[in-house]
Formats: sequence, structure tokens, C-alpha cells
Amino acid sequence: MRTIMAKLETWLDRIDPGTHRRIKGLRLVTAYGIALALGALRDVSGDIPSTLTLGALAGNFALWASVSEARSTRYTSSRDLTVLCIAAAVGASSYALCAPWLQPYGHAWPEIILVVGAFMAGYLKRYGITGAGIGSQIYIGQLLAYGGKLTPMDMQAIGIAMCIAIVSSVVPRLLSGPAEQPILQSPLVSVMAPRYRTLTAEIVMGLQAAVAALVVVILNGTFGLLESEWAITACVYVIAGTSSGTMERVRRRIIGTLIGVPLGLVCLPLAANVPLLLWGAASLAMIIYAMALPERYDVACGAFAFVLMVTLAVSGEHSTSVLFARAWETVLGGVLGLTAASFLFPLRAAKERDTPVL
Repeated sequence: MRTIMAKLETWLDRIDPGTHRRIKGLRLVTAYGIALALGALRDVSGDIPSTLTLGALAGNFALWASVSEARSTRYTSSRDLTVLCIAAAVGASSYALCAPWLQPYGHAWPEIILVVGAFMAGYLKRYGITGAGIGSQIYIGQLLAYGGKLTPMDMQAIGIAMCIAIVSSVVPRLLSGPAEQPILQSPLVSVMAPRYRTLTAEIVMGLQAAVAALVVVILNGTFGLLESEWAITACVYVIAGTSSGTMERVRRRIIGTLIGVPLGLVCLPLAANVPLLLWGAASLAMIIYAMALPERYDVACGAFAFVLMVTLAVSGEHSTSVLFARAWETVLGGVLGLTAASFLFPLRAAKERDTPVL
């Protein structure tokens, strides 16, 4: 037992020297838990039709804002967390308000809104760490609204979820203080072929993600994909600053998904008997996720895939077809993202850097 613990400690120190990202991982889980608890309070959710939607929205707003935030002081971190939670609410609102106008044209048409979010996730990287986080949060807000089938009637819930998320994400960051030191990110510098010099790298990354996402929407409208939003998500987050970087991210994402999904499926029987144990495993996996970004993207993707599987099971989703659809459609999205990065205004690196999101 002592040998196992020593090996585990060595592995943790190798991935996260200085324990800074372990602290951030604990902050992610804490922010999500606080938001979920506040969203379930009767005094908060009494006038909201769906308490589950409120808690889930607030929790995810706070969680992914905490993932994207990467500042070194309490003030700048709190400022960015507030902005990122607002961005997520803007994304969710854009879907809730626009989707009813698109639904009459077909079941896949509302996903066009996600294509816009895919472009923003790439384009806003031109504004640095905070811009990259805002773009990601806009897309995540749209994704949450898509999954929750939100409508204009849910605008009040979105606003309250945003307020809960701000409090839930800022308080843990204030408590973690100087013990948490994010990795400094170098600027994104990519160059293109001479005939494409009028396009910046960030615009190209946005176009690559949007075109790949649009292909998923077309495939869903033509053939009907069970979990098409996860294919679109893969398109968004495998796009890197260069074609070679995208290829590496796709490879690592596929490896992580193929490991994390089976591990999650193995744990499914625990959902009915000991759900608390499964929630604990998911929390530990999110800590590992925070530790692994950005150097070990494969480990991060594996941990995230595991979290998706077990949280779906605990929430009552036991359909094997749905669980496997999320796996293979994630791979599909990764392949489409790689194809877009390789053939649509391909980028090469003067200096490479991948933004550590999702």
C-alpha cells in the first residue's frame, strides 16, 4: 500500500509540480458543488419552473469559467471569472432566443447557432487568455441551452444561474489565493501561405471550427446523429494554432476518449447502488483533468470522458447506445476538425501554443 501511494505521489508531482493545478482542480469541483447546491435552494428556485435546469446551468457556468480563467491575482481572477460567467449566460441566451425561429425548418437547424459559437471560440483567441475563455464560454452556454432545450421562457433561469455562477466561482478563487499559480501562456503566433496573408490565424481557426461544425449539422440533418452536439464540441476544441498542433490534439483526444469511455462504462453498475462513490470518482477525475491541462491533453480528455459517462449514469441515463454515440461522434468531430485544419487555409507555426480549454 505504501509503495502504491509513493508511486501515485511521484506521478502527481511529475504532472503537477508545485501542486498549483491540484488546487485549481479542487476549486473547479468546489465551484460546481456550491452552484449546484445554491441552485437547489427553494428560496432561490421557487419561481423557476425547472430546478434541475437552474442548478445544472449555474454549476456548468461556474465550472467552465474556472477552467478557462488563468490569472495570478485574486482581483484579476475574480474579474475574469465574472466576465466568463456573463459570457456563458450570453451564449445560453442566444440559443434560447434564436432556436424557436429555426426549429420549424428541421431538427438540425437550431445547431446552426452552435456553428456561430464554434467560430467565436476560435476567433476571440486574438484577445488573449480572457478572449479565448469568453469564446469558449459563449459556445458552452449555447451547448448547455441546446442540451436543456431552453426557450425564451427560461431567460429568468439563465440570469439567476449567471448570478449563482459568479458567486460560486469567485469565492473559491478568493480562498485559494496565492497558493494557485497558473502557467503563463506564450502568445499564439501562426503564419500562413503568402496568398492568405489577409486572414489572421484567429479568423482561420474560427472558420476551421465553424466549417467542421457545419458539416456535422448537415450530417445530422441528412442521416440523424444521436449525439451530434458532441461531434460539434470535438470540432471546436481540437482546432489548434497550427495544422500539426491540431493533428496532435486529435490524436490525444481520441486516445483519451477510447480510455475514459470504457472506464466509465465499467463503473456504470455502481450508479444504482453507490451513486455517492461514483460522484466522488467524478470529482477526482475533474481534479486530474485540471492537473493534466495543457501538457497532457490525452490524460485530460480521458478524465473528462470518464466524468461524462459516470455523471450521465448517475443522472439516470443508462442507454448504451447513447453512451457509445457520445464516444464515436466525438471521434467523428475530431476527424472533421483535423480535415478542416489540414485543407481549409492550413496554418503553420512560427511558435506553437494550444489554449488549455476543455
